[in-house]
Amino acid sequence: MVNNAIYIDGKRAIQPASLDQTYDELRRCPDTGHSFCWIGLLRPSEAEIQSVAEEFNLHPLAVEDAIDAHQRPKLERYGETLFVVLRPAWYVDPVEVVEIGELHLFLGPDFVVALRHAEKPDLAEVRRRLEETSDLLRHGPYAVLYAVLYAVLDKVVDDYAPVLDGLRGDIDEIEIQVFDGDPEASRRIYQLSREVIEFQRAVEPLTDVLIQLREMLKDRAGGAEVELRRLLRNVADHVTRVIERLDGFRQLLTDILSVHATLVAQRQNAEMTRLTEASYQQNEQVKRISSIAAILFAPTLIAGVYGMNFTHMPELHWVLGYPMAIALMLALPLVLYLVFRRRGWL
Repeated sequence: MVNNAIYIDGKRAIQPASLDQTYDELRRCPDTGHSFCWIGLLRPSEAEIQSVAEEFNLHPLAVEDAIDAHQRPKLERYGETLFVVLRPAWYVDPVEVVEIGELHLFLGPDFVVALRHAEKPDLAEVRRRLEETSDLLRHGPYAVLYAVLYAVLDKVVDDYAPVLDGLRGDIDEIEIQVFDGDPEASRRIYQLSREVIEFQRAVEPLTDVLIQLREMLKDRAGGAEVELRRLLRNVADHVTRVIERLDGFRQLLTDILSVHATLVAQRQNAEMTRLTEASYQQNEQVKRISSIAAILFAPTLIAGVYGMNFTHMPELHWVLGYPMAIALMLALPLVLYLVFRRRGWL
């Protein structure tokens, strides 16, 4: 339990030390519709959630969602109780990743229960803002209910701005990696694309949540409700801008991936061309070496044959035998040289 307070006439009046004390103190408050409790639980146990559910008669389906977590953002109404699921997000700069948490809100005429499954967002700032505008909290239970919900929504959506800035910085870094030929660029593009998709899943359902809220306030003509509708429109505008920027990020990442694939293909083609040229040059060298070896082998073969000195060898005792052998040893390499030269091997 990270927060536990009872508000009377828009001001924090009692800070109980336990849930049981909160229940007791709330029962003692005058039934004027101007008192409510705010209970904040961080990573609550199932027993704590069941305790709150029994005290405020929460719907079993909403309680089951709160226990299981991993819900998409949504707004559901069970009688006079609203159940809201929000997905706050924050950017972890040291490791350059986007973390997405989960926040469940139960809001009734005399209670606000906030269940956080991650450290963020810190709702202390939201409570301070509401306490500074305590006039809004004096307009009755429904004004309180929607004022708290607006304040939490506004906080969650405002916290999306640093995440967008962090993603924009990551995309700029990836563009540099791609054009520098960093081999890790593909992995980083894929990872960032997954983060953007997960972020979109946390933001896009808020459009429907805000539409539902405005519909609920449409039939209420009080001054507080009119002001809340105006404030919710402002939050809706912020959500729309976040969604548009995320759509732009996804398209930009797709384009970067295409450019990266093109650059990789170009580098591969250049490498293949270089290897082909190297292979061609190597073949030319082999031709030259083979040609020279053949030219040198021809006279060596003739000299080897006549150097065997067998008794019965043709031309061995012939007067012109030696000049003929010398002439043959000179002529054959010359012929081979001319043939290889004509074919471009030399």
